[in-house]
Amino acid sequence: MNKQTAQYFVGIDLGTTNTVVAYAALADKDQPQKRKIFEIEQLVSPGEVAKKPMLPSFRYHPMAGEIAAVDCQLPWSNSQQSLACVKGDFEGAIIGEWARELGAKASGRQVHSAKSWLSHTQVERHADILPWGAAEGIRQVSPVVASASYLLHVRQAWNHEHPEALLENQDIVVTVPASFDADARALTVEAAALAGLNHIRLLEEPQAVCYHWYGSNKDSVEKTLEGRRLLMVCDVGGGTTDLSLIQISKKAGEELNLTRVGVGDHLMLGGDNVDLALAHIVERRLNLPKALNAAQLSQIIAQTRRAKERLLDNKTLAQATITLVGSGSRLIAGAKSCELTQAEVTSLALEGFFPEVPLDVTPKKRRSAVMEFGLPYAADPAISRHLASFITQHASVCQQALGVSQAQDAEPAVPDCILLNGGLFNSATIRQRLLAQLSAWRKGAAPALLENNTPHLAVAFGAVSYLMARAGSHKTISGGSARAFFLVLDAQEAEARQAVCLLPKGAEDGVEYLLAQQNFVLRLDQPVNFTLASTRSSEVYRAGDKVPLDDDFFQLPSLVTKINSHEVSNAKAIVTKPGGLYLPVNLNVQLTEVGTLQVECLAQDNSHKWALEFEARAGQRTASAAQAALPPNFAQACEKIEEVFGNRKASDKNKAVKNLRKSLEGLLGPRQQWGVQLLRAIFDVLVEHKEKRRRSAAHERLWFNLTGYCLRPGCGEAADIWRIEKVWPLYEEFLTFDKETQSWIDFWTFWRRAAGGLDAQQQLHVFEGLAPYADPQYINSRKVIGEAKLISYDDVLRLLASLERVPQQHKITLVNHLITRLTLKNPSPISYWAIGRIATRVPFYSSNHHVVPADIVNPWLHDLLKLNWRADAQIAFCAVMMARMSGDRHRDIDSELRAAIETKLHHSKAPSTWLGMLNSADELSSSDNEKIFGEALPAGLALLEA
Repeated sequence: MNKQTAQYFVGIDLGTTNTVVAYAALADKDQPQKRKIFEIEQLVSPGEVAKKPMLPSFRYHPMAGEIAAVDCQLPWSNSQQSLACVKGDFEGAIIGEWARELGAKASGRQVHSAKSWLSHTQVERHADILPWGAAEGIRQVSPVVASASYLLHVRQAWNHEHPEALLENQDIVVTVPASFDADARALTVEAAALAGLNHIRLLEEPQAVCYHWYGSNKDSVEKTLEGRRLLMVCDVGGGTTDLSLIQISKKAGEELNLTRVGVGDHLMLGGDNVDLALAHIVERRLNLPKALNAAQLSQIIAQTRRAKERLLDNKTLAQATITLVGSGSRLIAGAKSCELTQAEVTSLALEGFFPEVPLDVTPKKRRSAVMEFGLPYAADPAISRHLASFITQHASVCQQALGVSQAQDAEPAVPDCILLNGGLFNSATIRQRLLAQLSAWRKGAAPALLENNTPHLAVAFGAVSYLMARAGSHKTISGGSARAFFLVLDAQEAEARQAVCLLPKGAEDGVEYLLAQQNFVLRLDQPVNFTLASTRSSEVYRAGDKVPLDDDFFQLPSLVTKINSHEVSNAKAIVTKPGGLYLPVNLNVQLTEVGTLQVECLAQDNSHKWALEFEARAGQRTASAAQAALPPNFAQACEKIEEVFGNRKASDKNKAVKNLRKSLEGLLGPRQQWGVQLLRAIFDVLVEHKEKRRRSAAHERLWFNLTGYCLRPGCGEAADIWRIEKVWPLYEEFLTFDKETQSWIDFWTFWRRAAGGLDAQQQLHVFEGLAPYADPQYINSRKVIGEAKLISYDDVLRLLASLERVPQQHKITLVNHLITRLTLKNPSPISYWAIGRIATRVPFYSSNHHVVPADIVNPWLHDLLKLNWRADAQIAFCAVMMARMSGDRHRDIDSELRAAIETKLHHSKAPSTWLGMLNSADELSSSDNEKIFGEALPAGLALLEA
């Protein structure tokens, strides 16, 4: 930001449903009443532009020629200073109110909830996947680009009106959910940068709501909060429910203090879920011959969203009409309509989302129906149950703030003050229900409700109040980091695992914590994985404290760095130890102003420092940090590997080669029980000897077999990207001893096991080289048949089927080839497995958008239904994989087809678990896991379930 030209404080609420901008002049920092809403110019109908206080966070992607260019003109459209679109976007998308209206009338062309997609870890958030379930011929954009496009629209509207004070030069805050993780925050910053806003701060939305209330009631804050000790902010937005606890304290003779002491977990549950629930009612009421597809559901949701907003607590409007428009030439004739009444909308919101529950209740945890329309919504839609769980999780914090005893018969420690925000709380009925619930938990003592008359604008107003507070207008909310962060220390198996506190809970942004008393050694020339953990415990830890790990600690995305020894100018500081070169370092840690953790390694002689960065790999799971350490016999296992692939004289002994696997299991236990950490540690030893695999055919087979086993599935551990980089050149080298089929089997198995770590280009390279072996045009070629026999066609096919990131058309072509080959002579016995693996509804490691579309899979399943499943159980299991329930309507097959498959499975006496996979999005058993993916997964890894 250019401080010389900044004239305004600007707060941007980049919301799931609406984007709102508030501002105030820097000169008015002490006058919160002068905060204003910036009305954003946008298209509201063809060729009509109007200023609105909110920019609906919707995009509409028209078909070619659908809308005339003259109807899409904005005031800045022809300005040479304005960008037509952000990088990665395309011209012609409509943003705002008209986009919302158009999306309610057409299927598969509207982008909504982009903010929710930013926090969706099971998709590639930089991939062009929105609209999810796009209609044919509709271009798509990534969640990051969609978010950036809203910010660009805001920037261009502002700059058009304020050419003397460009938005990019102002003091800007963009708000995010308090529960956004480091990746989602970083992606928000990236989206802002794409829109030309390179210098922003992030602020948690519940804090923004509190700042708005504080700024609006500046003169009466102390009187209003007198006698109150704990404020809960409940912000139910379009896509998330965000919960925070703020302690209220005041010492005699001092000012009132507000300290954020608790933050809820990420909860994808909000107004969107109400819209979706209403859409399900509409779907049943329309009495359609089959379930709506994803694009049709999108059209209905757009209308139920409007109906909800119009009907909730509106006594003058009895009902709203929902219309599903037909398609093709029967556009009007195919339309179907039904009504939603004011009473049933209110009832659903109350009983479905705010039912009355006891305080000791826990949210339901089920795997079925948790994903709809591509987003992993919370399994339990009852916000009141999540509220109860949040209060229970923070019981000690609540007790301390309220001064309540921890005795079993003590009064419940429930916040005595509440601040509500979000569109749902425009409804007086919902507000009253929530207050009644809190009163019941407090044994009849009603909490104080802080007034918030503009819940749709409060976050943006609050962002401006925050900037005013930073400028000295009024008190800031302290609290800093919502949790303490820890570095997990290495340990032998017999030792209890420990962690050292890097950053204490409550640490303010920009405050550095140097762990000067804790000396670490950093391994050089190889990537180093720093395992981070956090805890929900309210216990106070100081930076540098060493604590034992237990199940209350959960693992965070790892920090990875690689320092080359030649970068260290002071060679005397380098220490040589078993395993390589090491540099003594200390750690310096701080919380950035965008809420992410920044860790630096400082050489102890102060000659160098290196920043560590989060490994933002989609699909990483949060798990217990109290994982197993390397077993005490690991050093002896390394010696056994050295005997085979190290010293040449020892490694020439055939017995050592033949017995290596058995020797390792004797030291480390059965290899089926080796966890991810042990597997990768063995891999790291083996990969350093990759050139020694060439000593003999036995060495080569053993190296590929054992190394691939330790790398499977190629992803899931922070340094796997580096590991793939180390082995990828081996693919082009193929085999040294290439005349034995078993060598080729081990080679292809290695790459099948590593497939999850290969990027899209690498997978495409492998695919294009091997796919011709499956082409039926070569079924009678003696040359191809001979080659296929030598290199093991079945294992080539297993590898091809495991390449999830190749383009969909390549997968479709391969399946069609396999179906054709099944009708010819001598088909491969694993062809059905390969077809099912390629066409599965739930990918193992890739983004959900790589799944072959359901409308392509449906005809394949119809063909399978004609076959005798009793004669070959592989056919039945192939159908199960292709029809497996994901819970995502865009990916799931036709409901009538699923029913037919279920009937045939019953007649074929298929296992009950197969029927379970067909009817609910449940996690797989280990045996089914092994059947689908060819072998069991390593301990500590699980499928990326949708």
